Amino acid sequence: MIRPLILTMGDPTGVGPEIIIQALVNGAFDGLSRPLLVAGDAGVLQRAAGVLGAECTICETEGLASHRLSVAGRTLELKALSALPCSDLAYGQPTLDCGRAMVDYIEWACARCLSKEAAGMVTAPINKAAINAAGYEFPGHTELLAKRCGIDKVVMMLAGERLKVCLVTTHLALSEVPKALTGAEILETIRITDASFKRFFALKRPRIAVLALNPHAGEAGLFGDEEQRLIVPAIDAACREGIAASGPHSADTLFHFAVRGAYDAVVCMYHDQGLIPLKLLHFEDGVNVTLGLPIVRTSVDHGTAYDLAGTGKASEASLVAAVRMAEKMAENLP
Repeated sequence: MIRPLILTMGDPTGVGPEIIIQALVNGAFDGLSRPLLVAGDAGVLQRAAGVLGAECTICETEGLASHRLSVAGRTLELKALSALPCSDLAYGQPTLDCGRAMVDYIEWACARCLSKEAAGMVTAPINKAAINAAGYEFPGHTELLAKRCGIDKVVMMLAGERLKVCLVTTHLALSEVPKALTGAEILETIRITDASFKRFFALKRPRIAVLALNPHAGEAGLFGDEEQRLIVPAIDAACREGIAASGPHSADTLFHFAVRGAYDAVVCMYHDQGLIPLKLLHFEDGVNVTLGLPIVRTSVDHGTAYDLAGTGKASEASLVAAVRMAEKMAENLP
């Protein structure tokens, strides 16, 4: 039996349900190598179909899924984990029940992946404040999944076909980045990147470019000493372990070569250092991938987009790219 990919619906009052139905209607899920199963809410998805002007019929089924949706001649399997009162839900205003439901979708999908009933999971966007209000003290998907998988250290990767960036630090004020960087964190990020590209992307020896923190890689200490003090020792240690890591590379030139195929991944010291070039190239189809988990997890590279929720105008491109990347990653697992 081919194990499915599980797609979590995300915030019931955000764009997640709409982009799932939009992708289905547009045939974006046609031809997948494995089944796709949504963890979500039947009524909310039916409402999303209505927003898009499509009729949605739902019937009960058996197996891992509980229901089957039929929209515009295409079908989608569903595990209904909530039954929210759609008439009481306003777009952009998640309730406590919505917050609980978002976590239920994620935890059910994660458990199915850990038990190997599913090949991987793809997540639509959630509202972090809503899950916190519902009693779950996690900053977001990544921390929740790491906890459920028993993992201490994960790496956020943002990826497209032409560029893949992995972050040593993520959501920090720029002034805090130098203080947060350590040689151990840089080395562990390189290790996780290397191991993940071998496991999930079937690369025997991934080529990893490690960026400098300062302009011109510090210019021999003229613009800072983080390169000599932290980054160079981490790269040297990685190389001694047989990892094909190089650097520290100056960020203002490295991406020119990375997008032309000279490297498989770029390890970046802070959020915008990697995400500015990534989103310049892959604003519509960027994918958020969590490296370091024992399971496949990809996600859209955008939020709940409340300004677009309920309008039918949100793009499904990132969701489709996330499903396709999860499919590719899952193919490399036993």
